[in-house]
Amino acid sequence: MDQKLDCFENEAFNRGRSLWVEAIWRLVSFIIFENSLVHPYFIKRVILRIFGASVGRNVLIKPNVKITFPWKLAVADNTWIGERVWLDNLDQISIGKNVCISQGAYLCTGNHNYKIETFDLITQKIIIEDDVWIGAMAIVAPGVVIGRSAVLGMGSMAASDLEPNTVYLGNPAARIRNRD
Repeated sequence: MDQKLDCFENEAFNRGRSLWVEAIWRLVSFIIFENSLVHPYFIKRVILRIFGASVGRNVLIKPNVKITFPWKLAVADNTWIGERVWLDNLDQISIGKNVCISQGAYLCTGNHNYKIETFDLITQKIIIEDDVWIGAMAIVAPGVVIGRSAVLGMGSMAASDLEPNTVYLGNPAARIRNRD
């Protein structure tokens, strides 16, 4: 096994910015986003825009939020991102308007190809449409589209697309009922 195992060395993976920009982001993220200190929401929105994110009006980002690559993030108006949320966006994450991502949720756009010995990184976008609620400690897997007004319940795991106006619970998330 002479091949490199560093998944970030895969030729197909594009970090999106230089290592210098990423290093600066990691420092700013640690100081402003990933700690318990309360910083004004408008400052967080401005910083994300400076680093290339598309951020709408009235986006509220609580303390202890981790965003891997802000330049691969789009968040529409009136969205709330709760404490300890991790947007592990090695690929694009698009979040619609009037969305609530509750405490401790994890949105992951990357995985590894276990079928080859180098475990190459595989990334897929996540799309969250308008009026969605992602419950506390929920997980959204790479490539998932969460339809308009869907709910992913607390502690649930979305490994496939969620239909609009529907409530999902469990691991893997199963349709429970229509959302009223």
